[in-house]
Formats: sequence, C-alpha cells, structure tokens
Amino acid sequence: MTIRKSSDVSGLAGEIARLFTEEDMKAAGALPVERWNPPDCGAIDMEIRRDGSWHYMKTPIAREALLRLFASVLRKDEDGETYLVTPVEKVRIRVEDAAFLAVELKIAEQGGEPLLAIRTNTGNIIAIDADHPLRFVHEGEDGALKPYVRVRGRLEALFSRALVHDLVALGEEAEIDGEAMFVIRSAGAVFPVMRMKDIGDEAYE
Repeated sequence: MTIRKSSDVSGLAGEIARLFTEEDMKAAGALPVERWNPPDCGAIDMEIRRDGSWHYMKTPIAREALLRLFASVLRKDEDGETYLVTPVEKVRIRVEDAAFLAVELKIAEQGGEPLLAIRTNTGNIIAIDADHPLRFVHEGEDGALKPYVRVRGRLEALFSRALVHDLVALGEEAEIDGEAMFVIRSAGAVFPVMRMKDIGDEAYE
C-alpha cells in the first residue's frame, strides 16, 4: 500500500510510519528528507492552511502525534511545491502560506547577545540565527508585516498574529549600508525589517 492510496488519515500515518525504524521515529523532526530522491507519485488531498491547521480529505487533523509525524517528512522542493517524502516516494500537498506556524517566542541571552527562539505548532524548537534567518513580507495595500523564520531546507514558519507584536517590540535601529533600518537581532545576526523612515506608515497584523 502506498501513501497516495490511503483513504483515511490514520491509514496514511500508518503507511508512513511503517517505512521507518523505531529509532527513526524517536528522532522525528530530524529525518534526512533532504537527501532522499524518490519518484514523484502525484498529489494527495492534504492541505496546510494559513492558520497552521492541517486537513486531509477536507477533514481537520487534530491528533498531535499525527501532525508531528507528517511534519517530520515534509520537504519543499525547488519547484516551490511541498511534499510528504519517504525513501520510496513523495506526494504533493497544498500549503496555503507556510508549512509551520510559530506559536511561541522565547528570549534569552548568549554571549551578551540576544537569542530568540520559536516553537512551532508541531513542536519544533528553532533558534533564530544565521542558519534559521528571519524574512519579512509586507502584504496588502496597508503593508501589513508578515515575519517568517526558516525551519529547515526551504520550509518556513509564519509568525502567528500575536507573535508579530512580540517580535516587533524587540526591534531597534541600526545603520545598514548607510541607511537607518529597523532590525531584529538574534544570535549575533541582524535581520532588517524595514527602513526607519517608513516605520510610521507600517501596519502590523
């Protein structure tokens, strides 16, 4: 039985889990999906919505264990599509915005520098640094700010609306290439958000 033939979410999870050892599953979240090169077996009716909720065949997936399993085999490829990937096949799913949602923000200090970390809706803990950078998009006519952080590969987490305000509160002014910028600092890295002269016109979600 292949992933794409499973008719319910538990069956789908079972088919994926069957492909891995117990040690693999204990390390879920660190599976080497970027190294696998299985054939493309088409699409399945699974969607990750902008609010971070997962749906299979139009039905919400509520069980946390299932979400973590599916999240552990996610990969976004160069074609811009997101897949569930195993060593033997990959199947395409729909992603409305980002694959993950950042739901918690923690602030610490490392070597005298601020260190920010987020927790995703699927339990990933990601330190914001040069390898997991912030990216900012200004959306709509009002320029509403949408921050993202790289989780792994090409997969990102979108900050929840509540966290956007918490993140922006940590911003400061810094000069970059001779221009005053509003930035976020973490783990020694500096992430430009916008020009200081534009900050008065910015709207936040």
